[in-house]
Amino acid sequence: MRVEESLDSNAPACASKGLETPGFLLEAPAKVPTRPYRKPRLTDKRRNVHSGGCMVRPNAFNASGARVDDMDYIDDSNPFTKAQTVHPEVRAYVYSLVNALGGSSTDDDGRYVLGDDALACLRDLKRWLKLYDEKNNRLDVARCLAEAKLVGGDLIPILASWPEDGKENKLKARVALACLEVLVPLTWPLETTGEMTVNHHRHTPYIQQAQVVYKAAVLGCDTSNILRQVVRIGLPSIAVARDERTSRDEGILKLMLYFFRNIAVIQQIPNLPSQGLDSEVSRSATIEAFRDQDVFALLLTICSNMGDDFNLQDVIVLDILFNLIKGVDPRRLWMTQQERKSQGITDLGAALAVEESKNRDAKKHQWSRHGRFGTMIWVKREGEKMSAVSGQDNLRNDQQALLNMDKSKKWNKPQQKRRDIDHTIHDFDRTTHLTDSAAEKLRNFVEEFLDSGFNPFFTHLRKAIEREAERLVDVNYRQFFYAVAWFLEAERIRRETQKKEVKPDKVRDDFTDESYSIVAAVLNQETFIMLNRFMQVSLDNKEWQDLNACMRCFTQVLLTVQEMTQSPLEEDQEIADNIQNRIFYEETTHDRVVEILKGYKDQGFGYLDACTELSHVFLRMLERYSKENVDLQIRSRRRAKKKRQEERRKLAQPGDDPAADDEVSENEDIADVVQVSKERKFDFNRFAAKFSTQNSVNTFVSLTTLYRDLSVDQLKRAHRFFYRVAFKQDLAVLLYRIDIIALFNKMINGPDCLDRRHAMYREWSEFARQVFKKMFKKIDQRPELIVEMLFSKINSTLYYLEYGQEKQTIATTRAPAELEIRPAPGRDIKEQIGIVVTVLLKDGKADLVRWVKTTLGSAFDERHAWEAEAEARRLGITEAAQRDGEEPPENVDVGKPSYITVHASSEDIKTAMFKNGRLKLLMRLVNFEMLGDEDVLGATWIIPGQISAGQLSDHKAAIEQYEQTPWQGEDENEEAEDMIRRARNKEKIDRDDGDEAPRDAFIDDSEGEEEFLFPDNPRKKKSKDAIAELRAKRKRKRGEDDDGEDDIDEDLAAQRRAARKAAALDRRRKIKSEAYIRDSDDESDAEKDRLFFEREEQMRTKYAEKIRNELQNQTSLGISEQQPKATKRAKKQHAAQTEEERASDDDLLMTDTDDHHTEPASSQQRRVWDSEDEEEDDGDTPMSSQSAQANIEAGDGQMKLRELDQPRAAVEPGSKTFQAEVELSDDDEDIIPTARRRPMVRGGFVVDSDDDE
Repeated sequence: MRVEESLDSNAPACASKGLETPGFLLEAPAKVPTRPYRKPRLTDKRRNVHSGGCMVRPNAFNASGARVDDMDYIDDSNPFTKAQTVHPEVRAYVYSLVNALGGSSTDDDGRYVLGDDALACLRDLKRWLKLYDEKNNRLDVARCLAEAKLVGGDLIPILASWPEDGKENKLKARVALACLEVLVPLTWPLETTGEMTVNHHRHTPYIQQAQVVYKAAVLGCDTSNILRQVVRIGLPSIAVARDERTSRDEGILKLMLYFFRNIAVIQQIPNLPSQGLDSEVSRSATIEAFRDQDVFALLLTICSNMGDDFNLQDVIVLDILFNLIKGVDPRRLWMTQQERKSQGITDLGAALAVEESKNRDAKKHQWSRHGRFGTMIWVKREGEKMSAVSGQDNLRNDQQALLNMDKSKKWNKPQQKRRDIDHTIHDFDRTTHLTDSAAEKLRNFVEEFLDSGFNPFFTHLRKAIEREAERLVDVNYRQFFYAVAWFLEAERIRRETQKKEVKPDKVRDDFTDESYSIVAAVLNQETFIMLNRFMQVSLDNKEWQDLNACMRCFTQVLLTVQEMTQSPLEEDQEIADNIQNRIFYEETTHDRVVEILKGYKDQGFGYLDACTELSHVFLRMLERYSKENVDLQIRSRRRAKKKRQEERRKLAQPGDDPAADDEVSENEDIADVVQVSKERKFDFNRFAAKFSTQNSVNTFVSLTTLYRDLSVDQLKRAHRFFYRVAFKQDLAVLLYRIDIIALFNKMINGPDCLDRRHAMYREWSEFARQVFKKMFKKIDQRPELIVEMLFSKINSTLYYLEYGQEKQTIATTRAPAELEIRPAPGRDIKEQIGIVVTVLLKDGKADLVRWVKTTLGSAFDERHAWEAEAEARRLGITEAAQRDGEEPPENVDVGKPSYITVHASSEDIKTAMFKNGRLKLLMRLVNFEMLGDEDVLGATWIIPGQISAGQLSDHKAAIEQYEQTPWQGEDENEEAEDMIRRARNKEKIDRDDGDEAPRDAFIDDSEGEEEFLFPDNPRKKKSKDAIAELRAKRKRKRGEDDDGEDDIDEDLAAQRRAARKAAALDRRRKIKSEAYIRDSDDESDAEKDRLFFEREEQMRTKYAEKIRNELQNQTSLGISEQQPKATKRAKKQHAAQTEEERASDDDLLMTDTDDHHTEPASSQQRRVWDSEDEEEDDGDTPMSSQSAQANIEAGDGQMKLRELDQPRAAVEPGSKTFQAEVELSDDDEDIIPTARRRPMVRGGFVVDSDDDE
């Protein structure tokens, strides 16, 4: 095998040995910087010359290029030796550069002296690292530099030799920057991933150990503060304003921060041999060095000015903070020295107690003096089966022998192959302990960061994450949410500590509550949206560590909001209530929490702790909030899109295009989702039942299994969950499983039970006792439950196992649709009552009518008595005032009557009050009201107090009248049932009150009858007494003729009514098809179409010419004072126009006219229009009052063309009611929302630009 093949490190580890790999070649020799070996000048700077009898330690290189000495930490007892893993030529080039860099000199008392071309050598080393290692994906140069001790022997002394005398030395600064450019790639953290090559597997362990030595050298340098020297390198770039910084300045800042990040990340690798540097590179040493060497001050400056003076440094600073705080318990930071001491004693006492317990258990089974030898016994089991057990402790009792048999049983559960997440640099579940001094320094930094840098830093980061900035990588999302969770917890603990803090008497001051605004950057809606989205994405993609960070963040947000609700500041309480309302409003959030809890398998203890804590906190806060807000509404979303698409495919014909379904746009998909989103009242018991499943129980059982290592809070969390399932939800059957029962028994009575002095022992003992008691009672009732204890429970059999019978499902009856009377001109409330009474009598519901009449009679008596009493009291007060010589009061307050409850006389009527829609319509017409919003069987109906006795008497009289004489319409074929239709949806009415109101005439789901968008034909009436004519018409309809004559034959009257109805229908259809649109039914009549369009063209031309002339006249004449003598009407018209011009410049927009200007202008313009209308041909297309009004305004000098709302059919469009319509439109101006600008309309048509030409 060739040497070149053995040195090829880019080949994959799984490559076949039979395949020939390409030889080692320097692919681009011209690009790789090479500098020949340079002899040291005068004295050998790489040699320590002895003086005074000291031992000489030559620092020369041997024949292979490796240093002979300085193998202190890595090479003395290191299994990774300098084998031929790097090509000799590469090693020779790199070592020549290291040798020419410089060394210690005898002339300067052993101080480090730079070589002649030290700056060039540093630049060459940087190019080697970039163009060889990085480009070829190798680690050869980094391995050579680690073996050559470049960092500890050269770079650290060079940085330490940079004097801090305040004098500017550009050469030293450039050399220091070059050293930093080499240090950053050498200290870059390495990870073991699945894409590693053979080269990586060879060099990564060695380089990781070398990086530990680098960190120890940086933090423990005796002659200088290396971190402060690095800060000095970046200070000139920091001093430059952000807008004036060059790319070089940004690069220097990035290098400085990356170096701090690397120092914070480097730690002793657990699966590699230790070098005795654990304390030198620990988290505590890093924090103390950052505090003492001004790195924390630099980070606070950057964070507090993030977004102003710094923009691209947020991600790197987040990485630094994450690696400083991960695994640190915030509670220990705010402990006093005495508390830490007592806590340490407590921890030591707990450890000693565990050791004592183990010794006590061991003594029970300890061998005696003569019983140390082997013992084997036979244990007879049921069925005459024999088992052999070894050990003398089996001689005590049968139970111990059986227990030892169970311990000897092993089940080799197949282990799933998954990534080792415990040893990655991004893991945050491992607890890190800090020294007292380091904890105090980190606490001071955290307090300053919370006060000054939290909001700007996390706001800037959130915006970068929302826009998916290029500088972000996947792990930064996890770091963001973990950092938010950690600092929120730190803020809560700081506030708790400040409240409990006792100050000396001389400086005692009450604690002043501060607002939570210092952490408001992560308590807004944008953060919640991003958090929910990322949680769902992590759950879908099974990124468990990312989901772990999101759960921690969500939990801390909930706990912070809970603290805000208890704040004495009203502002914090309002914000907390708003946040809770937004969080608990979405049902998808509830379902996600349940899904996370149920989906735990083997994601690790950190994930288990996070998901159980989230479910515990979420459930408790939601329970408390739902009790405080009884009418809590949540929005539930159900995606029915897929189901509808499947139905479309089933209904599709064989000849249809199969790709038609793919043409559905994204907007339609969104609309489908929105359509199935609805609000409903929140039921906490229904939600809590989602947690009571076997999978959720299994998750908490996995947590409880580790009861020996759990804290009090974790044990309390599991206890509360099991108690809720067993007793609050009454689903203890979920706990009736062999392993769960054995676990509870083991916790209380087993050999490894909880200590009786444990804070949770009594609660767990009582819980286990109650569960066992309940289980034994169920087994006595149903012995077959013993078989079910071997298996997990499913939802379909839970009720049967708990109660011994199938669940009785009762179908709830929906309330009938609300009905209403079809509106008609002159139809009052009395006639509407008559229609409903007639329908009920035809249906054979006379008993319901009698009950309503009886109820009205009794209510009349009660209300009349109250009114009489009130009148008597009023008269008494007046007379008393007159006797006293005082002026009697004008308004005597005698109170208001209370409502009268409507009672059903029988169960049938009670049922009819819920199911019979026509009875409910009659009850509403006679002023009965339902108490409450929920329409269910047995709902309470009342007669409000504002209904007088006279109204009740009138309603009763109307019912009695139509009982004797049923209602009859104008047409004999028109039945009373046809006058009742389903009431329109109120939400739809409110929504359609806007611009889309005209659509309602085409979309009507009432009875399927023909509805008309437009009113009757607006013919001009000659009669001046229209009201008298209308009254006469109503009397004739009811058979109450004034003259009392009834000589007309009934058949003839019916024929006349039918003829009038047919004529009215034809007239209204003509309005729909001719006056406004050209209907498709008339396509065959070409002559009629031609005449129609000719008339419309003449009208448009005439109106356009009129408007053009009017505008020209106004332009030529100017204001009214310069005009010649005109008529009184024209002067008034022009004065009104001038006032409108002065009032607003927006009159060109099509908005409603003010009341002050509309009345005179409209009346005058109407007279002008009437005079011109007489000249029109009678065969012209009739126009509605709206179109007429639009054209009137078109004649105005301001061109205020607008489109009015369509009038109701009950409004007469004659000339006398025209002004009333305009006034009604003006009165409604305040309540109609501002409409968008409409196109110009003339004669009911949209005016295009071509019409004006």
